[in-house]
Amino acid sequence: MPYVKIELTREGVSREQKQILIKGITDLLSNTLNKDPHLTHIVIQEVELDNWGYAGEQVSVLREKGITADKK
Repeated sequence: MPYVKIELTREGVSREQKQILIKGITDLLSNTLNKDPHLTHIVIQEVELDNWGYAGEQVSVLREKGITADKK
């Protein structure tokens, strides 16, 4: 029974994007490890920007400085 927890900063991930993550990870586990999709659990937890830190600063502060996690 695989359990996968995804933690993301709360920055507007849509319902559709979450569904794509859930399906993609379920399919990956099924195809790669032969795990039953009906026994695979995916949890997405969104964390407030003030509650996530990187390089000694809150992500909320980094975003204010224009630093993002978007691909270049």
